[in-house]
Amino acid sequence: MAAKKKTTNGNRSAANGSPPATTAQRLGTILKSSRDIMRKDKGLSGEIDRIPVFTWIMFLKFLDDMESMREEEATLSGKKFKSVIEPPYRWRDWAAKEDGITGDELIAFINQEECVRPDGSKGAGLFAYLRALRGAEGGDRRDVIATVFKGTVNRMINGYLLRDVINKVNGIHFTSSDEIHTLGNFYESMLKEMRDAAGDSGEFYTPRAVVRFMVDVTDPKIGETVLDPACGTGGFLVEAFAHMERQCKTVQQRRQLQQGSILGNEAKPLPYLLAQMNLLLHGLETPRIEPGNSLAVALREIGDKDRVDIILTNPPFGGEEERGILSNFPEDKQTAETALLFLQLIMRKLRRAPKPGRAAVVVPNGVLFGDGVAARIKEELLREFNLHTIVRLPNGVFAPYTIIPTNILFFDRTGPSTNIWFYELPLPDGRRNYTKTAPLQFEEFGACRSWWRERAENERAWKVPAADLIASGCNLDRRNPRGSEDAATKPPEVLVENIKNKELQIAAVMDRLKGLLQEVPQ
Repeated sequence: MAAKKKTTNGNRSAANGSPPATTAQRLGTILKSSRDIMRKDKGLSGEIDRIPVFTWIMFLKFLDDMESMREEEATLSGKKFKSVIEPPYRWRDWAAKEDGITGDELIAFINQEECVRPDGSKGAGLFAYLRALRGAEGGDRRDVIATVFKGTVNRMINGYLLRDVINKVNGIHFTSSDEIHTLGNFYESMLKEMRDAAGDSGEFYTPRAVVRFMVDVTDPKIGETVLDPACGTGGFLVEAFAHMERQCKTVQQRRQLQQGSILGNEAKPLPYLLAQMNLLLHGLETPRIEPGNSLAVALREIGDKDRVDIILTNPPFGGEEERGILSNFPEDKQTAETALLFLQLIMRKLRRAPKPGRAAVVVPNGVLFGDGVAARIKEELLREFNLHTIVRLPNGVFAPYTIIPTNILFFDRTGPSTNIWFYELPLPDGRRNYTKTAPLQFEEFGACRSWWRERAENERAWKVPAADLIASGCNLDRRNPRGSEDAATKPPEVLVENIKNKELQIAAVMDRLKGLLQEVPQ
């Protein structure tokens, strides 16, 4: 049906003397038109509002298209089919007709707990129904839908404009692999735009170049499990899935990839919804993203069945967790710094045997030079894990949302650490910083990727014995011995951040001295 409609459109274009629209052009027009319509709605104030609305609408259309395909397959094989969403809540029941329910009636159907439904009967509103869905045995698609819509709010207030957007989205054919692939690329661009518009909410997004590099060198294989315990909109999981999908040669390998290879956790409702849609659009049929805070589980309760082969993540840093969360960690390793809590979780979640697990984790500079609790956590990392590489990222990789210098830790469970390699990624010639409009490019990792396979010390790479790091109080903030520190080439905001870091280090030393003096008998 979808293919026939596309052919008709193409013939009409050809008859008018213009070439038929490509999938990308047609979908680009749908997306642009939808967003133009949403700009007229007074309930939405920017991309941070518009993209979530567009996402939940697409999510329901996607589900209905998938359900239609499964129903057709069941009919052909003579099997019974039970729809995940019952009438009159399926997309085809209320959204598919262009002249269907609209205006205040549409808003009431979507938003209210009880309403007059499109078939004229009284019952639960759409979102109320979806939030109440329960899987027969837990863990099926009904539970995913319920979780998605528990944290989703329809912010559009004009039912006529909402009907116009629904009609546009109805033109997307999720039964076409070509359309899904193209829309997946568009969706990634939309998420980046939302990050750019989000200001302080920019933690949703890790630069694509950083994600690609981490997945590339970690190299997940078919049969391995990949986890991001703070997955945001799913960037690492999408990239890992694509990396593993390229390895698939058989139906069995594809089935293995689809069933339990890609795992995530996300605490916030909005990125949880966006991650679900992102993974669906990139070909993962049933994303296994758990809602809730990954740190809410006591470390001592994590057993072998909970461990994974690979962890790829950029956990939140600079935030603070509630006291109840801290009790999940050993007393001598409790800290308000979220990045350090996640680092401990990641260490516990890596598989020990038969094949030791491996991790790539983005951390701020504070983790590298921190002492006290931070030093105790790093000592465990050095003594019990193989911390083999620290890639020091250049200034402004996450600008303008944070100017804090960042690094990537690479470690595995083959420990203990012996020598730690450091690689300093340089800014391109003539650049002093990255910006929103001129971000880091994947190609800039080219020299590092070549070095990764055949390691040798050079002007960008050096190694330090783990014993030296432990003896120095586990300070991993090691400068390039062949590099030059030229303050004149650094932007002012980075210099200010460096001064703040130095002050924190001095304050920590003073606190230690104060403690020692108090222990001296008077």
